[in-house]
Amino acid sequence: MINNYTAVILKSGAWYAGFIKELPGAHSQGRTIEDVKENLKEAIRMVIDSNYRHYVQDYDQIIEEKISVEL
Repeated sequence: MINNYTAVILKSGAWYAGFIKELPGAHSQGRTIEDVKENLKEAIRMVIDSNYRHYVQDYDQIIEEKISVEL
């Protein structure tokens, strides 16, 4: 499954920092914009995996549904 997210990338001196607008906790940095984008992809995977592992372990029933929101 492929999802699309908005990366916000900022330059500070010789470094770039970035975060994912729709996913709190997904942020990273790098020496180039491409580095930041690759690092953000990994951050997205890590945040989603962590959220899933931490929030579903104590429940008897888990229901997953797609929800669409237009912003």
